[in-house]
Parts: sequence; structure tokens; C-alpha cells
Amino acid sequence: MSESNEKKIRVVHYINQFFAGIGGEEKADCEPLSKQEAMGPGMALKAKLAPEAEVVGTVICGDGYYGEHTNDARERCLSLIKAFEPDVVVAGPAFAAGRYGFACGDIASSVTERLGVPALTAMYEENPGVALYAKKTYILPCGDNARGVAEAAGRMAAFAKKLVAGEVKGPARVEGYFPRGVRKNFVHEQPGGERAVEMLLSRLRGEAFRTEYEMPVFNKIPPAPALKDLKNATIALVCSGGIVPMGNPDRIRVSSAESFGIYDISGVSDLTPDKYESIHGGYERAFANRDPDVILPLDVMRAFEKQGVFGKLHDKFYSTTGTGTAVSFAEQFGREIGEELKQSGVDAVILTST
Repeated sequence: MSESNEKKIRVVHYINQFFAGIGGEEKADCEPLSKQEAMGPGMALKAKLAPEAEVVGTVICGDGYYGEHTNDARERCLSLIKAFEPDVVVAGPAFAAGRYGFACGDIASSVTERLGVPALTAMYEENPGVALYAKKTYILPCGDNARGVAEAAGRMAAFAKKLVAGEVKGPARVEGYFPRGVRKNFVHEQPGGERAVEMLLSRLRGEAFRTEYEMPVFNKIPPAPALKDLKNATIALVCSGGIVPMGNPDRIRVSSAESFGIYDISGVSDLTPDKYESIHGGYERAFANRDPDVILPLDVMRAFEKQGVFGKLHDKFYSTTGTGTAVSFAEQFGREIGEELKQSGVDAVILTST
């Protein structure tokens, strides 16, 4: 390696099995591996990094493997990354892909925490990885699909260079990353009272202004009225704990779910481990797989139904996984499941989680 190359910023790129060209969902169980070259979106990143920096290696892991074997995948990926002796690590971009966003966020935050190397990633604002890791690592906003890869690569390359140079010092809105919840004190040229009055006047005039202390905004959902007639009520079971028929016939993701399943339980009084399992990627499933009723209490509900505690148990249950699932998908599931339950004459729902 020439002297000029030795002075270049060494960048290691993390991508999943799809962007590495290994395969799609059928290869999501791909275990960690590395290549001494730029691959997939890394080619665009390589072009944007030149001439000050270069991609010295690519680390790859399947999204499914990372989600289901997170601790093992993390350790192996960190070992592969460390071997390249990087100055900075870039993960993704993950766009709107939930499992990929989880892996990119986990890798970027772990690289900084464990290896002491600056790192960053990029993803769409609704990717659950943003909510999970924005406070732990730098996440740049990008589009929701791979059509925006060139633009994302350019922003990531520029940010990576600034990170290595120690030039990322401004607030998130100025530097262009999602807020990390970090507040820094500095001396302002105007007293707080004057700034507050100016913001108030701007608001009264309908002009744009930016608060200096942003508060989170949560949807307020009014509770449903209490059930008046339990004795004659039809009750349904809904679950975000990942209980599904053996083999996961609907291919619900272990985390960052984008779908839910509907399963017939008419005539079923107990969820036995030979016919049902948990595919949830966010908790230890051993107890759930010994007795799925600990997550979805069908056996207890059948007993109450037989005792006349309530009228009837709905003949279907609805299931998905909650870990890492985007709020937008969760809201969509709720609307779709709720509409179907209303049409089926269900009076109340028991929603079990983990």
C-alpha cells in the first residue's frame, strides 16, 4: 500500500444479505461474513468517499439471523469489523426495512460503544430502528426505498468524513441527523426572556418558529367504554407475543413485523407445543414453546367460557410480533383487526403482550 493510501480514512461498510447480492428472504439466515471490497450500495459509498477515504471492507449478515441470534451476530460482526482496523463504520442505508434498521442501529451503536470507533447509519423516519437507536448512534434520514441509495450514500460519506475529523458539533437539525436527546449548554446572545417573547409573537402572527425545548407528541386514544354485559359477550384473543401454528405458515417476522396472522381455534381448548409455537424475537421463548398458553391463554378462556363467565370465545385468534414493529404498522394492524372483529360481532378483546 502506498503512502498516499495509508493516509486515507479507512471505512468499513455493514450491509445485509439482500444488498450483498446473496439473496432475499430465503437467505435471511445468512451468518456473518466479510469481504475485502465494496459491495452493493458500498459502490456508491466508495465513489462519494473518494479521494479522502476508501471502503476497506464489507461485513454482511442476514436480517433474520441478526434478529434471531442478535448476541452471537453482534459479537461476530464486531470481530470482523475490528479486523479491518477502521477509522469509521457505515451501516446501511436501511431505508424502511425494519429488521435491517434494527441490525444497522445495533451495529453502529455497538461499534462506538465497544470498539471506540465512530459510526453512523441511515434509515427512513418510520423505520423502528430510529426509535430504538437514535439516542445511541448517529442516524441520518433517507428515503423509504433503494431508489434513494445514491443520495443516501452521498450524505453518509460526507458525514463519515466529518465524524473522523471531529467536525460534528452542531445540533441535530443543523448537522442533519435524527435528534439523540443530547442537550449542550452554550451562551446565547439574547436572554431567554427575549427569545421566549419573540417565539410567542411569531406564534400569534402565524409565523414559523422553533421551540428550544421540544416535547414528544403521543397519540391520545380514548379508552373504550366498559363492557356492560359480560355474561353474553363474545370475546376475542389478540396477541403480539408471536404465537402461531407450528412452522409459522404466514411467515410473520420474528421482529419488525409487517403482517399478522389469523388462526382458527374453533374446537381447540389448549395450545399444545406440538401444534403451536412462539416465533417472537424479543424474549426467551423456551417457556412459551413448552406451553403456548402462557402467552395466549386459550386454556383459561375455555375454562371461563365453560363456567359461563362470559358468553362465547371468538373462533379465531390474531397474532403478530411486537418487538421493533413500526408504529405505522401497529396502527394498521389495529385498524384491520378491529374492523374484522366488529364485523364478526365481537364485543371485547383480550390483548396479550410480553
